[in-house]
Amino acid sequence: MSMCMGFGCNAAGVTGCRIINSPRERFIAILTNSFVPCNGRFGTLIAIITAFFASAAGGSLLSAFYLTLLILAGVMLTLLMSKLLSVTIFKGVPSAFTLELPPYRKPQILKVLVRSLLDRTIFVLGRACIVAAPAGLLLWLFATVKIGGDSILAIAANFLEAPGQFLGLDGEILTAFIMGFPANEIVMPITVMLYQSGNVLTETSGTHELFSILTANGWTAETAICMMIFMLFHFPCSTTCLTIKKETGSIKYMLLAMLLPTLCGIILCSIISCIFRLF
Repeated sequence: MSMCMGFGCNAAGVTGCRIINSPRERFIAILTNSFVPCNGRFGTLIAIITAFFASAAGGSLLSAFYLTLLILAGVMLTLLMSKLLSVTIFKGVPSAFTLELPPYRKPQILKVLVRSLLDRTIFVLGRACIVAAPAGLLLWLFATVKIGGDSILAIAANFLEAPGQFLGLDGEILTAFIMGFPANEIVMPITVMLYQSGNVLTETSGTHELFSILTANGWTAETAICMMIFMLFHFPCSTTCLTIKKETGSIKYMLLAMLLPTLCGIILCSIISCIFRLF
């Protein structure tokens, strides 16, 4: 249930883990919730699929098929990582899950709406605003301030070019992931901004323009696949990290929740990149 909530927002999925009574199972669910793509990652995944792999006739069906494969990959890796954690860090006796039916009462619609708004929407938006405002200012400063004729973002992209190539990506993409820590939605706009040497986030008019920009900057099928894999498996956004810190009461578990999907993404992208280089 908490994993399904993560498809909408991983922060809400982490909060939903409160329904699990066992601390052991609750921590496992919290640490693996970000393995499924949240709503912020679906836009980038769909755009890349449409631009590179499903632009011909029947593209809608192909896009749905490829996106379903990515979702299933996230679900499978969630289950595998949960199993791994249950026999290593959180080794112990599994607990039973009992769901008791509450007594039937007349629904109090207004109360439900108010509590949902306060406990879910306002809670998540509040944590997002805490990070989003300073992060937006930081992004603008890094894109505007120049050192030796290059912006700080461009310098960072050049520094990350080698590890980016090893993962089948490039320096601009890795920089965009780091600067997109406040929200997954801005990873692709930051990437396009870096390619165009701009200092403001811009929106492309469609997948054809996006495809032209990306291919002009060296994107291939390998880059697109590795980008989707790393978008699927990388550290959760800042709001989710703050929520994990609050729910677990430990920075250690927050860092572990960031490390696990990132390591999986690095390993998978490295394998895919090696396969492309070999064949």
